[in-house]
Amino acid sequence: MASESTWTASTQAEWIKFRTVRSSIMGVAVTVLLTVGLGVLITTLIRTHWSQFGALRIATFDPVSSSLRGSLFAQFAVGVIGSLFITSEYTTGSIRTTLTAVPNRLRLIASKSIVLFFTILILGEFVCFAAFLIGQRIYLGVVPTASLENGTVLRSVILAGLYLTLLALFAFALGLILRHSASTISVYVSVLLIVPIIGLFFPQSWQNDFMRFEPSSLGISMESPFAPSNSFGAWSATFILLAYVVATLAIAFVLFQRRDAGTNQ
Repeated sequence: MASESTWTASTQAEWIKFRTVRSSIMGVAVTVLLTVGLGVLITTLIRTHWSQFGALRIATFDPVSSSLRGSLFAQFAVGVIGSLFITSEYTTGSIRTTLTAVPNRLRLIASKSIVLFFTILILGEFVCFAAFLIGQRIYLGVVPTASLENGTVLRSVILAGLYLTLLALFAFALGLILRHSASTISVYVSVLLIVPIIGLFFPQSWQNDFMRFEPSSLGISMESPFAPSNSFGAWSATFILLAYVVATLAIAFVLFQRRDAGTNQ
């Protein structure tokens, strides 16, 4: 019972930290704005210009992923949330106090991961379902729509929210490794944005194999009812991204165990 109580207490403490830190509150607000706000903007523009679309574009149009497109911008917001959840403690030096209160490092990282996972999962599913439902409402009567009664469509919306959750955990693991906010965010943005650009300079045959393993490409596959060309299916993409997160968290935990409790300086 004491052990269970300790786990509960450490998790509750991390939840209090998360919901009272300004960066978390701002990050949540930006995630909502980007996912839902940009989703509304994109779907409205599509509805307005629908009559100008060519026959091929109309035939291949996907009302699901188009309404969820804002999540590909929100991935940067959840990355900041995940990274600052740990790097802010190194910046302020409060990591020493945290480890004094919870000396068991496995328990500490597990508690932080649990809080981050469930918080971003709830947030991610909320904004993705909201963006989808609002987007289909905007399309109604002009643009073909999709329904959650379709299992493939429901899967796409759910996995879109999970995509944001896994990226937050990935950023958290990077923060635990680098222990510096600016460095963590730079590496995170590079993985999602710069690395794909570098891949464009590869030979075409290499690009097809390289690009589909990139996190943003995996996200597109996860939120699409049908697998894009030269990409993985939704579930394969999910397991690959999950493997990235687990591997990065494992490396982060090993380093966290071996290092002292010093700040990032």
